Amino acid sequence: MSEAAAPIPRRALLIAGGSALAAGGLAFWLPEPNREFKSVDITGADYARDFSLPDQTGQLRTLKDFRGRAVAVFFGFTQCPDVCPTTLTEMGRVKQLLGSDGDKLQVIFITVDPRRDTPEVLQAYLRNFGSQHLALVPTERQLAEIAKEFKIYYKKIDGKTPSAYVMEHSAVTYVFDTRGRVRLYARYGLEPEALASDVRRLLKEA
Repeated sequence: MSEAAAPIPRRALLIAGGSALAAGGLAFWLPEPNREFKSVDITGADYARDFSLPDQTGQLRTLKDFRGRAVAVFFGFTQCPDVCPTTLTEMGRVKQLLGSDGDKLQVIFITVDPRRDTPEVLQAYLRNFGSQHLALVPTERQLAEIAKEFKIYYKKIDGKTPSAYVMEHSAVTYVFDTRGRVRLYARYGLEPEALASDVRRLLKEA
């Protein structure tokens, strides 16, 4: 399969692999890394500050709902063949590695394909990865706004039929501390053990 035809081409993963990217007009900046974390420390960033979106049950969610817990937020879609299910599976492993603190990490999946990823589809999809994960379901307008706020790249790639399209998207996870402040930028491929160590460090700050 050529790069152009791949569901999530390498160019869509550049956010996960580089320190700077201009994608879709969005300039992405990362500060000098804090070596205490395995992820990139972006404490004090003026982006990825909050969201206000309904979850798969229709309940409106913001970061305030999760005060006292660390929050991991990433973007994807249910028909993603590899990056999204891998990330969800690894997030489940992170929660396991946290042991008794596993319930202090809230995993949130924001769909970049609201046309197909209805609340019902997302509810069924998340059951494959753990009952504690949440999905947020933006409208097309809300998706554009939240993608800009989080500096996320996404693009629809047409397929052979109108319903056979795929979505290119950034492969990155933002981690928030227990006070709702964005702290970490975890690239796709970071080992669950490393991310669990980072989350454990954030929880100890509380």
